[in-house]
Amino acid sequence: MDAADVVKRADEADLRLVRFLWCGNDGTVRAKASSRHGLEGRIRAGIGLTVAMNAMNALDHLQPVEGMGPVGEIRLVPDPDTFRVLPYAPRTGAMLVDQLALDGEVAPVDQRGFLKRMAGRLAERGTRLEVAFENEFALAAHDDDGGYVPLDSSLCFSTIGMTAAQDYIDDLVAALEAQRIPLEQYYAELGHGQQEISTAHRPAVRAADEQLLVRETIRGVAAEHGIVATLAPKPWPEGAGNGCHIHFSLWEGDEAEDGRNRFHDPDARDRFSAEGRAFLAGALAHLPGLCGLTAPSFNSYHRIVPQYWAGAFTCWGHDNREAPLRMPSLFAGMEEASTNLELKASDATCNPYLAIGGLIAAGLDGIDRGLEPPDPVEVDPATLSDEARETLGVRRLPATQEEALDALEADDVLVGALGPVLAGSYLAVRRSEGATYSSEDDAFEQQGHFEKY
Repeated sequence: MDAADVVKRADEADLRLVRFLWCGNDGTVRAKASSRHGLEGRIRAGIGLTVAMNAMNALDHLQPVEGMGPVGEIRLVPDPDTFRVLPYAPRTGAMLVDQLALDGEVAPVDQRGFLKRMAGRLAERGTRLEVAFENEFALAAHDDDGGYVPLDSSLCFSTIGMTAAQDYIDDLVAALEAQRIPLEQYYAELGHGQQEISTAHRPAVRAADEQLLVRETIRGVAAEHGIVATLAPKPWPEGAGNGCHIHFSLWEGDEAEDGRNRFHDPDARDRFSAEGRAFLAGALAHLPGLCGLTAPSFNSYHRIVPQYWAGAFTCWGHDNREAPLRMPSLFAGMEEASTNLELKASDATCNPYLAIGGLIAAGLDGIDRGLEPPDPVEVDPATLSDEARETLGVRRLPATQEEALDALEADDVLVGALGPVLAGSYLAVRRSEGATYSSEDDAFEQQGHFEKY
């Protein structure tokens, strides 16, 4: 699809506005919109944006990052292939953008460009990463004091919870399908008002693009129903946390070629290949720093605690939902297609381009160094003694945002992949959020994350 095709589709849908969407270092989704007038030219040349936006945190506090102040501009140049008509926004469409410098080159801070670069490293090897997201989120109504009340108080997987949300979910599924995002599964989850949806596996960049559209749709459809949807990791201190689990597998060729699943080995005992084990070992070796990209907010670390099924220790296991890296059991007749890994130490406060790109960098390091993962942990690691965990090499993942960002900054592989401009601005933005939230009370933290993700 090109600019002329987008304009034609916009006219057919009688659109007035087309949003140019991006996700910054703070993990929030932001946009500028073009009117129908001049749309074709803006698709080709982009929309101007101050360079300062990549130094803006999720509290709209601008950080003193070199080269990201009041002077300078980049261009938000949309990818026409990502065009969608937004079912929840009147006469409005959307596209995902690349952030380009004025010379037309990819800006060093462009998060989508980072993922494209990491996907390119895989493509040089004749492979691609297929990724699917499982999003947990909570539905709530406002109370008289401006707080939030869960939509229901039902049990995990309860049909009562499904019934309470059924009109909303019906519209959500329809809105996703209208955007060519097929829903795989849906259910009411453990927490009050909590829902979970999973969407189809896609190649890495497309998966991240669609994750932003899914987040926007979850919240946009809720607004149509007069309720609030939040993907915050811990929306209520006493309630269940919201994860954004990342399922991934390595495949030959590009999407058009289909190819075979390089994680699958029909002759291996658990049918997981040596290459897959090396990728797993790389992800596990870099997991503390990776958490700085996949679970990057202050609120994230109220969720990633032992015995809350969020994966709080450095380990992996077969169908072990207390392991941050889980190897799901295979489906009969779909063994190759269902061979994948799940990263549980992840939530929707992440920028998905950075999360997937960091995962690729970690996995490739494991392959390049021929790493072998430790033995799987097939019990809840929190039930093991300190001595047993030490013997198995099982350690606590970062317990705070600060610890996760420290681990990221100390990880030469991840920081090297990000590059100095992106890594420096990202760390400055995320650290500044931690400094503010740690100086405020719990209500300030809850309110801030509830409304922004």
